[in-house]
Amino acid sequence: MRIHRLLIACAAGAALAACAAGPDFHPRSAAPAGQYTAGAEPQMTADAVGPGGAAQRFVSGSALPVRWWESFDCAALDALVAEALARSPTVLEARARLEEAQEDLSAETGATLFPTVDAQLAVTHERIDLAAFGLTTIPQPPPFNLYNAQVNVSYTLDLFGANRRQIEGARAQTEYQAYETEATELMLAANVVSAAIRQADLEAQVDYTQQILAAASRQLAISEERYREGAVALEDLASQRSQLEQLRATLPTLQAQRRQVDHQLAVYTGRPPASAAIAAFTLADLSLPAEVPLALPSELIERRPDVRASQALWHQASANVGVATANLFPHLTISGSLGSERSQGAQLVDGTNIWSVGANLLQPIFHGGELLAKKRSAVAAYDAAARAYEETVLESLQQVADSLRVLEADALTLRARSLAAQHSDASDAIARQRYELGGISEYSLLDAHRAQLQSALDRSHAEAQRLADTAALMHALNGPP
Repeated sequence: MRIHRLLIACAAGAALAACAAGPDFHPRSAAPAGQYTAGAEPQMTADAVGPGGAAQRFVSGSALPVRWWESFDCAALDALVAEALARSPTVLEARARLEEAQEDLSAETGATLFPTVDAQLAVTHERIDLAAFGLTTIPQPPPFNLYNAQVNVSYTLDLFGANRRQIEGARAQTEYQAYETEATELMLAANVVSAAIRQADLEAQVDYTQQILAAASRQLAISEERYREGAVALEDLASQRSQLEQLRATLPTLQAQRRQVDHQLAVYTGRPPASAAIAAFTLADLSLPAEVPLALPSELIERRPDVRASQALWHQASANVGVATANLFPHLTISGSLGSERSQGAQLVDGTNIWSVGANLLQPIFHGGELLAKKRSAVAAYDAAARAYEETVLESLQQVADSLRVLEADALTLRARSLAAQHSDASDAIARQRYELGGISEYSLLDAHRAQLQSALDRSHAEAQRLADTAALMHALNGPP
């Protein structure tokens, strides 16, 4: 009858467990606007003559492919990104963290949803003092062995959903780690693309700077000849020498930055800088995507892993409120054991001779305000996680809005730089014709050539900046900065 009543109590507890304490998580919709920027959102950028000058069109509502770097149509870049994703310690660490979180979830689920069952085998050597029990007339027995084999079962009924909320929180933590892993992979890909564009930009800057330096050195040689002939003042010659050395001082810095990009790319691919064979990229290797799929703001929130990760932390905070609330209510644990206890080991298999069934009901009464304080703390953490989620959403919208405006400006800058380069090319061609006809000196010809090289350098840098900001927009549409 006692066992029957205990089973009835367990069934009643299971019925009560249909409800879980604390709030059910329902994330509020951020309800973003239909566009990213105030006023007229850019639909197409300006165009410019020359490489990388095509107008870009933003296709609203289109889904951007996850492997967005393939839009630059560079096989070497695709291979470098693939190598980085396969070998980067940062990505491998994130994947290991995800596996750790998944196993922790499995452990948490198994420990809370199912009863614990343990087998126990024990041997003790004992001696009983009968005199201690007042049995002084009975001969004292010799020491003996006691063998025990039993199975213990214990289960805490989830009356108010504490276990389920705890599993819910663990599952949200696993989801957070999954989104963090995805964000890490996207971040690494964006860093590789950015570094490759930076490498191509620096390669062009070094090349143009060397050409400008060669022209300036020839001009200085001409000035020194003219000085020896008394046609140039020493003050002018000293000023020209100073300008040449200032220009020469910029070259080592550019070359060092160029090597640093190679070192960074080596680390991205999980290799030491000394042994990595990094491909040399040029701006001609990279094609500017003519169309950029622009997801709607509502789709962006569902797509970006950093937003989803922030939502998972908010979900976990909600589950923690349920755990803290359930801890205020009773906890019912049932347990039982069945086994055999004998004085000889061979007799353990003769059958069971010990068993027990029990129930333990624990109701917190006074903990010095600890449990209520923990619940208030969980509620505050929930509110903080909600605000953090809202901030992440706003920042993601801002990143896309900023990138759109920057690309709009980049196109105008490249157009102006292209026109300036055209005029400089024309001026250099005219100067060369005049020089061949004897109309100007070699010094003046070198002046025009230096101006042409500087305009070409400025245009090259503007082209690289447009490529880099296009990559930044595509990354902002997929993952965190």
